[in-house]
Amino acid sequence: MNALATAEALRPLSESQRAALVKLLADDDMAVYHSIRSKILAYGQEASQWVRPHTLSSDPVLRRRAQEIVQYLARQEADNRFLAFCLSQGEDLDTEEGAWLLAQTQYPEINVAAYQALFDSYAGDLRERIDFGAGAEGILATINQYLFAELGFSGNEQNYYDPDNSYLNRVADRRTGNPISLCLVYLFVTRRLKLPVAGIGMPGHFLTRFQSSTGEVYVDAFNRGKFLTKADCVKYLLHTSHGFQEGYLAPITSRRTLLRVCSNLHQIYGQLNLAEETARLQRYIVALAK
Repeated sequence: MNALATAEALRPLSESQRAALVKLLADDDMAVYHSIRSKILAYGQEASQWVRPHTLSSDPVLRRRAQEIVQYLARQEADNRFLAFCLSQGEDLDTEEGAWLLAQTQYPEINVAAYQALFDSYAGDLRERIDFGAGAEGILATINQYLFAELGFSGNEQNYYDPDNSYLNRVADRRTGNPISLCLVYLFVTRRLKLPVAGIGMPGHFLTRFQSSTGEVYVDAFNRGKFLTKADCVKYLLHTSHGFQEGYLAPITSRRTLLRVCSNLHQIYGQLNLAEETARLQRYIVALAK
């Protein structure tokens, strides 16, 4: 598009001009529809305000196309927010904030405060049940009974490569996910309880570790909170192509954790041949790797 056309496209529109554009969204001619859609999108977030009322239109075609545009613009705005977060934060960024911002790039309409309140309620229930004077395994056994037995969180073995396994809202909704997302649920709940739990980003698997002066226990959230010792982890690593290095069992930084979530999604979208999504996650990876 040349500069004159760009200026023309972005010229302020009257209410009647906006109404005419929106009406043409329902045109049967796909060439007309795509042209109108492009013109509306050129107005960016401003367009969302005058297209949104038509997401409730009685015309099913207009309603569907208006909803698609509003969703597209909302995801674009969420994409910008998440990229800004990745570029502005340091190594010890707020993992939970980052996970919710990432979730909004796919599900922009989610109520983050409601999900945070849900995790608060999990922590509140556990606070009444845990004997904080017990040893590491006693504390963790209470947490595991609640999260995995009562609430039913478990690894999604049937559809391991489902992208929804990586978006925290969907993990909370379905109570299933991949190793790192389930570990994030575990981390976000235990941090509300001020417990010494950290993420351990082993090659090929993700765990959490409870470590205090009284004990060290590795927890496999994907396998319903199975307890592992350091020796178990070393044995696992020795049976992989990676071999064992002490650093593999060190706590992973918040930034590296978020990078790993994005890398997993990037790989999944690539396997699904979703070029736009793959490119989106590549931008996040570049921003987080800086």
